[in-house]
Amino acid sequence: MHRVVVSGLGVVGPNAHGLAEFETALREGRSGIRFEPELEDFRFACRIAGRPQGFESIRKAYFRDPEISAMSEAMGYAAVAAVDAWHDAGLTMRDRDEEPDWDTGATVGCGVTDMGVIAKEVVPRVESGQVRRLGSRIVERVMNSGPSARIAGLLGLGNQATSNSSACNTGTEAVFDGVWKIRSGRAKRMVVGGAEGGSPYMWSGFDAMRVLARGFNDRPEEGSRPMSASASGFVPGCGAGVLVLEELQTARDRGSRIYAEILGGSVNCGGQRQGGTMTAPNPTGVQRCIRDAVRDAGISPSEIDAINGHLSATFADPHEVRNWSAALERPPGGFPFINSTKSMIGHCLGAAGAIESVAVVLQLRNGFIHPSINCEDLHPDLLSFADSIPRRCVDLAGLRTVIKASFGFGDVNGCLVFRKWEE
Repeated sequence: MHRVVVSGLGVVGPNAHGLAEFETALREGRSGIRFEPELEDFRFACRIAGRPQGFESIRKAYFRDPEISAMSEAMGYAAVAAVDAWHDAGLTMRDRDEEPDWDTGATVGCGVTDMGVIAKEVVPRVESGQVRRLGSRIVERVMNSGPSARIAGLLGLGNQATSNSSACNTGTEAVFDGVWKIRSGRAKRMVVGGAEGGSPYMWSGFDAMRVLARGFNDRPEEGSRPMSASASGFVPGCGAGVLVLEELQTARDRGSRIYAEILGGSVNCGGQRQGGTMTAPNPTGVQRCIRDAVRDAGISPSEIDAINGHLSATFADPHEVRNWSAALERPPGGFPFINSTKSMIGHCLGAAGAIESVAVVLQLRNGFIHPSINCEDLHPDLLSFADSIPRRCVDLAGLRTVIKASFGFGDVNGCLVFRKWEE
């Protein structure tokens, strides 16, 4: 089994683009949630969202207009984050006439294909008999494998290039898929992560389900409230997170800076049994996923210093914390720190696990636990865990091991164990 390390990071988030700004935002507890006039126009109950700011000008610094016009929003986020991660890893772009890098692949997924393109371009033109006006590149912009295909072309990747889709577990699952590819010797390097575009046509179904935050339209930055007694649902978000994973010796041979090692992980499905449904997790499945990840990492639960939870600000948050406690056999008083990146960026769906994994690696690298904002009024069921839930940034020089999980519709679960790199 080859060891897997993280050598590059890229992020396009609602509260920041780029590692330095993203870390500052995390430390400061800076929210990227804003009022969205379009959601008001469409009479959504939830009228706030987390959307990367100034992205039009950002992507023009990376790509020419013909390239931009061939990308959907999700593809654009993924492409920028991937280029950033590639350069952060100290790697160079291949010329078009060079041979592909057969040892490097990509798994970058999305939860939902770009509904905005379908709703605003495909459907109106098809229904009005203007099929030819769709152009020759419309399929590229709506196919679910668009993010990974675009990244493979940009970076010249010759190994497998695929886009997974596993609801809100997509980003975390993509990272674990890359880990296994390298572990088994089928690749030396993988570009992994998740991306999601933002559109009322995508978010409308969640609004109809009444699972989106609806009580803070006049106070957007307070809207995403994981673990809070006044949480009223999750805030939709979009963006991308990308990690460059490498086989340890490959990274060492080229003198790469190493952020962290991924010790292990697990993915499973609760089978929509034992209380699990299409939209609610089977607690036994959640606990098995966590335990299996710890076992795969070859560590004791007592070694875990912090948890980056799924924690989306729904009724499930207290259940999730109890599942962590049971799975790790660490009750209140001996429970590790636990935080929610979603408190600052909202729920970025297929991109969530990837953006949050970038946050985990930055915290490990630089020894801090970012706050979970907007939970001053902690949920009554979580009061016994209060000392483990940071409301302000905690500097923790001894931070060494962080476990991160995502749980998604379909009763699917994913968990990763990260360890700070120490030569």
